[in-house]
Amino acid sequence: MAKKTSKTTKQKAGKRGDLSEYRTAHESIRIRGAAVHNLKSVDLDIPRDALTVITGVSGSGKSSLAFDTLYAEGQRQYIDSLSAYARQFLDQMPRPEVTSIDGLAPTLAIDQKPGTNHARSTVATVTEIYDYLRVLYARIGVPHCANCGSAIAKQSPEKIIEELITLPEGSKVVLTAPMVRGRRGLHREVFEDIQKSGLIRARVDGEIYLLEEVPPLAPRKLHTIEAIVDRLVVRSGIEARISESVHLAVRLGGGVMGAIFDNREHY
Repeated sequence: MAKKTSKTTKQKAGKRGDLSEYRTAHESIRIRGAAVHNLKSVDLDIPRDALTVITGVSGSGKSSLAFDTLYAEGQRQYIDSLSAYARQFLDQMPRPEVTSIDGLAPTLAIDQKPGTNHARSTVATVTEIYDYLRVLYARIGVPHCANCGSAIAKQSPEKIIEELITLPEGSKVVLTAPMVRGRRGLHREVFEDIQKSGLIRARVDGEIYLLEEVPPLAPRKLHTIEAIVDRLVVRSGIEARISESVHLAVRLGGGVMGAIFDNREHY
């Protein structure tokens, strides 16, 4: 009975040891026997999901560790995971002189050499993944309002009408159609289009004017112009008017409309 208990204890200890090694391998990058250039069989654990800075005197092997070992092995492993057809279009990197590297994901490196990048360049633009990130976030991201923090989602005119009708009775609402959003110019043709639609007011840079009283716009400044489609007070029997105004605002705004009430703006 004592021998059986001892064996069971050893088995449990062995499982705990395996689990510990598994966690260590997935929580850190384990480098063993790195000997590229100035490195002399270096063993090192680098934590993952953290910012790590490699420092040292000149010639100590910083670049050899970061670029010639970590980056080279990460790229080599990633290219090896591709099909033979895809690999023929890529430069195969030689395996660095290292015994083993565990827990390493596909790597990305920015060369130390100064380039001709713009002052506003970022990691995404320099590495040319910016366009891919834009597509990714556009597909899976959920935009939120910068003012109230609520999620922004597409709504049909019928849904907008339903929400406006359910506002507390006596609520004052201004329905707008965005015509110009942050563009330079005099925009005379925009005011003419608003007038042709049978409307008499516009909201210019946050201020509401009658069309004949709109002040001259500075041609070199950014302007935001919205057509004032309707100003109303929510009450019973106003459903038809709200419906007509919402459809007009959506049509003028090219599928976008705004509602101003309680000193808040909603688009």
